[in-house]
Amino acid sequence: MDRTESLPAQTRPPGVAPADPGSVLLPGHDVPLGRYTTVRRLLPQRQRRMVGAWCFVDHFGPDDVAQRPGMEVPPHPHTGLQTVTWLLDGEIVHRDSLGNVQPIRPGQLNVMTSGHGIAHSERSPAQHPPVMHGVQLWVALPDPARAGGPGFAHHEDLPVWRDGDTDVTLLVGELGGERSPAVVHTPLLGAQLTARGAAPARLPLRRDFEYALLAMSGAAEVGDVSVEPGALLYLGLGRESLTLAAAPGSRLLLLGGEPFEEPLVMWWNFVGRSHEEIAAAREDWTAGRRFGVVADDAAPPLPAPALPTTRLLARTRHGEILR
Repeated sequence: MDRTESLPAQTRPPGVAPADPGSVLLPGHDVPLGRYTTVRRLLPQRQRRMVGAWCFVDHFGPDDVAQRPGMEVPPHPHTGLQTVTWLLDGEIVHRDSLGNVQPIRPGQLNVMTSGHGIAHSERSPAQHPPVMHGVQLWVALPDPARAGGPGFAHHEDLPVWRDGDTDVTLLVGELGGERSPAVVHTPLLGAQLTARGAAPARLPLRRDFEYALLAMSGAAEVGDVSVEPGALLYLGLGRESLTLAAAPGSRLLLLGGEPFEEPLVMWWNFVGRSHEEIAAAREDWTAGRRFGVVADDAAPPLPAPALPTTRLLARTRHGEILR
């Protein structure tokens, strides 16, 4: 696959413990997304499957797409989740089976709620900016939201403020007395932190939330831990604040949420609770039921892969298997 070289994951030397025992530095791994894009997958991992209800974190770019198609992901289905798309550079057009056709650009937020089922595609327009860089995330839906209807929202006006030498853009949830307009179904936080100077930032946190920090560009220091693109720093529970230092121009993503206690089965593009539920979603997609037709996209839909020969098992947020 033709792509720019991704940055290596940052890992702690063997035997060196983090200053905070609740912190774990998780390396990402490369995964193809569509024909032309490779992402660094940071969640789920064996060591940490979720952060709050955030169950899936992909970071892509910065990629030079000046002479390339950019993102090309044809129609595909989702159940049991919300997709959250945030760009630092570039442009993607979202199309879905509700009839929405929505370009997304840097500083804008797309939130798609699958409920019981929705289909969408994600493509760079023919005339697109030369660099593509951003994140795509999933939020696990709790009962009963996961059985409800689908929805889509596009937010161009998000809370933005300066805190010392740091610009804060609130994507999801509440922080510093501000609230995002994005609708979510569990207590959740998503915020971009942009360093404008060298002074450390100190952010208020909730002790009942677990948090993680992703460096999308530049680098950050939390205690004695360095976070660079290609790794996710899981910060654990019980923190009242977060102090971090970042190089000027660094753009960081802070994720958090109340621990999600419902066990999940995650397979392909589906989030469910049992093997039978996932198998039914796959059968419906293959048969052309439930998910509808993506508006203004004539490309053939992605075929579902074959189910594994062994039964899909539900896992808790700690990775424990429920039989």
